[in-house]
Amino acid sequence: MNRFEELGISGDVVKAITELGFENPTPIQEQVIPVLLKQNKDLVALAQTGTGKTAAFGLPLTQLVDFNKRNVQALILCPTRELCLQITKDIKSYTKFLPNANVTAIYGGASIDGQARDIRKGSQIVVATPGRMVDMIDRRLVDIKLVQWAVLDEADEMLNMGFQEDLNSILSHTPKDKNVWLFSATMPAEVSRIAKKYMEAPHEITVGNRNQGAENIKHVYYVVHARDRYNALKRILDYNPGVYGIVFCRTRSETQEVSDSLIRDGYSADSLHGDLSQAQRDFVMKRFRAKTIQMLVATDVAARGIDVDDITHVINYNLPDEIESYTHRSGRTARAGKSGTSIVILNMKEFSKIRMLERMLGKKFTESKVPTGFDVCEKQLFHLVQKIHNTEVNEKGIEQYLPKIMEELKELSKEELIKRFITDEFSRFLDYYKNAADLNAHGSSEMKKERNVTTKRMFVNLGQLDDLDNAKLKQFINSYSKISPGPVVAADVRHTYSFVEVESALYDQLVAAMIGAEHNGRPVKMEPSAGAGARIPREASSFGGGGGYGGGNGGGGYRRNSGERGSGGERSGGERSGGKGWSSGSGGGERKRSYGSGSGSGSHGGGGGRSGSGRSSSRSYRDKK
Repeated sequence: MNRFEELGISGDVVKAITELGFENPTPIQEQVIPVLLKQNKDLVALAQTGTGKTAAFGLPLTQLVDFNKRNVQALILCPTRELCLQITKDIKSYTKFLPNANVTAIYGGASIDGQARDIRKGSQIVVATPGRMVDMIDRRLVDIKLVQWAVLDEADEMLNMGFQEDLNSILSHTPKDKNVWLFSATMPAEVSRIAKKYMEAPHEITVGNRNQGAENIKHVYYVVHARDRYNALKRILDYNPGVYGIVFCRTRSETQEVSDSLIRDGYSADSLHGDLSQAQRDFVMKRFRAKTIQMLVATDVAARGIDVDDITHVINYNLPDEIESYTHRSGRTARAGKSGTSIVILNMKEFSKIRMLERMLGKKFTESKVPTGFDVCEKQLFHLVQKIHNTEVNEKGIEQYLPKIMEELKELSKEELIKRFITDEFSRFLDYYKNAADLNAHGSSEMKKERNVTTKRMFVNLGQLDDLDNAKLKQFINSYSKISPGPVVAADVRHTYSFVEVESALYDQLVAAMIGAEHNGRPVKMEPSAGAGARIPREASSFGGGGGYGGGNGGGGYRRNSGERGSGGERSGGERSGGKGWSSGSGGGERKRSYGSGSGSGSHGGGGGRSGSGRSSSRSYRDKK
């Protein structure tokens, strides 16, 4: 017997969900469904994203709605069109064997006339985004005066996105005696206020602690310098060859920039953000669900409604402006009872945010080190070996070719075959990571050990035109001088020249050691520059490396030759946001909308940014509107 029958779900619906593989309810479904079927009252349900909230309210509606009537009886409001379409698809699948059942999705980016026609055909359940719903009401294309059930799904996110006025407007057109069901992953003050305004003595169900993430998500963070953020992302992807996940960025422009860079460097990736048309977004999501792309680079808003059970990793390229949004991001993985990993890439100034997240989620974050080149090569190599070991041999298909192959290879032993195979498949990848820089900045444990040193600033007549970046120049001078510890603690590489910070106590030794030095046949000139005596932390100052070996063999990332060099850092500057932003400050540059309660605008700018060269290994469908 299907356990949903025990909760009160009827035979025809049980038959439909059995075909979908639903046999045992999740904790939120087990608690919510009996309450909604037996009690005629309002409900507040708090549960982590990915725990089955859609079925928790969708299945009761299939029992309560009278599908013999043609008027709108249930209204479901959600924050994005992706989630709107997903909910509509789910409820249609639940009502597959119910005659006369009609469910209509109302969202922006599609024909409003077509949606109005669907309503006129007699839709009993409407799933809508707030903006388009207000438009439909204003045009008198939908009548919700007889709605008996109003569902607010992802209520916290709708309020974060600034839909409070729209919600107020929509709910004012519904009867006062309706039931309101509010579902949310977190319970910020704004959600509490809307619950008090539109609900009467609601029954509250909480699965897990409030604002707490799913138990089967591992939370990991890496601390790098801001300029190394992208290289750290690539290193993390390479270390996880079976990765299938989402990279979250703050802005549309950053999302497109990171996606373009990954594609250029040979990764299987594409972008999802608000500048894409609905057709483009649908195309990208179709590819992602089919696993023809492994990494989806997305903004918070665009990723709402992504309902994919097999996502292994969520990577926070930047932390969100609103701390509650982290719960929604991490909830994209570990769905349907599976496990997953949520990764945060931090720079030194953001370290305190991890402690805020730990307090909010009630979970400990694990500090990890960005893998070394050796670590990555070892992981990729054994992933390839394991893949070959588990390959099922197609005896019939290769039978006619085997005699000639065996004849050609008869002189080679098993060991020699293995060595040659690994060399052929992996040598360029090994070469790429042979002298890979350490991308780790000071983490929590090392921060306590951080010491300040007095430095002198020096001019060097080498730059980017000499095929150097910050890490390579630092490594060259320290290696050539043979002084331990390395006297250069930081480097700033420009186009034709550079500046380096040299530990004062080792300055004279370095000057003597570099007499007669050459780089690729060019004499090296070093002389004092302005700024001597500055105090800076002694820390790794690496920018990472360029090219790689590409072809997309296996999960995460053999890369095509593609250099990456830069003279500046990433964006710098502060942020300001209304409501629960992380921090305040000011900065020049690109303006950014700040979602949440209150008001404000954020900005970040300045810095040199990256420049790169290389051949693109693939193309993505990302034309803008």
